[in-house]
Amino acid sequence: MKVRYLPAFESLSYPIESMKRNLDWAHVKAFDYHLSAKENVTGAHAALYDPSSHVNTDYGIKQWLDNSFPASKLVLGLPYHGFAWTLVNPKDNNGIGAPAAGKAKTTDGSMSYKYIKWYIRSYGAPVMYNATYVVNYCIIGSSWIGFDDVEAVRTKIAYVKEKKLLGTYVFQVPNDDNWALSRAGMIILGNSRSTSTSDLNSDPPTLQAFSFSNIKAATNNFSSENKLGEGGFGPVYMGKLRGGHEIAVKRLSKTSTQGLEEFRNEVTLTARLQHVNLVRVLGFCTEKEEKMLIYEYMPNKSLDFYLFDPTGRYLLDWTKRVHIIEGVIQGLLYLQEYSNFTIIHRDLKGSNILLDHEMNAKISDFGMAKLFRKDGLVANTKRIVGTYGYVPPEYVKKGIYSTKYDVYSFGVLLLQMISGRRSTCYYGPNESLHLLQYAYLSWKEDKGREFIDPSLDDSSSSCKLSRCLQVALLCVQENPEDRPTMLEVYSMLKTDTEPIPTPTKMAFSGNRSMENISTSQQGSCSVNDGEISELQPR
Repeated sequence: MKVRYLPAFESLSYPIESMKRNLDWAHVKAFDYHLSAKENVTGAHAALYDPSSHVNTDYGIKQWLDNSFPASKLVLGLPYHGFAWTLVNPKDNNGIGAPAAGKAKTTDGSMSYKYIKWYIRSYGAPVMYNATYVVNYCIIGSSWIGFDDVEAVRTKIAYVKEKKLLGTYVFQVPNDDNWALSRAGMIILGNSRSTSTSDLNSDPPTLQAFSFSNIKAATNNFSSENKLGEGGFGPVYMGKLRGGHEIAVKRLSKTSTQGLEEFRNEVTLTARLQHVNLVRVLGFCTEKEEKMLIYEYMPNKSLDFYLFDPTGRYLLDWTKRVHIIEGVIQGLLYLQEYSNFTIIHRDLKGSNILLDHEMNAKISDFGMAKLFRKDGLVANTKRIVGTYGYVPPEYVKKGIYSTKYDVYSFGVLLLQMISGRRSTCYYGPNESLHLLQYAYLSWKEDKGREFIDPSLDDSSSSCKLSRCLQVALLCVQENPEDRPTMLEVYSMLKTDTEPIPTPTKMAFSGNRSMENISTSQQGSCSVNDGEISELQPR
């Protein structure tokens, strides 16, 4: 029996008890939520999640389960079709929710997966993946086409396994393109070791093993001209393979305090993670006692190169910064909510946000990251690692970490994005306030504009600087339970109409009363950002 995604929909309510007794299974029509023939904004017609609406599959499945319908009798529908919209402003950065003038391409806007893939190949158009909604889309001219490609199908089948549903059904198999979607489903179902949340020690997907000679040639014998920078792991080089493909090579230094553990950690984790806002690891090299990681090359360097540079900061106007903020949020949502595991990065900062040729943000450096099953919420450690200014107090004091660790780091990063200020400098009266204190007092005294970079103009953006300041302060609250989740952060920044909570005590504010401190005196920066370091617990 086919059912809608909700057990109660408009005037219809399904007889749950009767269905439980008389049906072996019910397949959920988990698509056609948004139709281009009826809506004038682009939509994810088969959204697995939607942080701003209940019109999504996950919400519907939870409603069925909350109404006591057995998970073992639910079958999830997978659409082998999509919908095309006509964009109002084709030159804008159009994602989900972009203004549209209705349907495109066909009489009702619907397109089979086979037709979509043929169309994409014909125009050589790139396909984007949005992990927040779990949907793919592409833009060709003035047409915006949303559909489920291989990434979305794999994620949905992993979701079916996680929720212990009976299985999936397809509408319609002839719409597949050379069995691409069907193969994606078979790979997931047939190889639980690489996708199941039940085995954290399973083998990661295979990465390419590069020879030392090829990497040596690609980096011009690791020449200083090719050196991009250096972190706690070791130096990073730009390289070019024989076919012209550009790469970045991270080489473990023999004097590095980080070592084999971080190398294994990054190889294991990054091989599992596939998302447009995460730097993609291509392979590794372990010949001649070397430990090297090979990544896709990011031509526009890292975010901190622009934020704290006297001239570089002006290259990032508010529109570009909002785009980068959205990319970081998408990457964190994938790590915390939408991958098969829960991953805590533990070293989120400007130098670990790399920018591709279109200034898309990609989170990098997973050497410190920790991976959990979906039911794992909190852990602790005696080995405290991280970067000064980005580490939450519960981690420094007690070694406790959770997803709220990365929320805290994101809050610090967001404060830097809107102010251009370093986290290790001091501001305010007598230059006695660190970044968080200065931001909080500026906001509390209604002097937020004094904290915010005066060169930034949000007049044409729906994402307002003042709202970002308040959201950032929520993220860096001392009590981790008071901090929002990344889903809540996404929702608060997505709209400026809903009220948001009032921030409370900032982390590391100490016992000193902040009630009588004034921010009328502007301080100056006197300390540089700290490099990655290993901290000792108190």
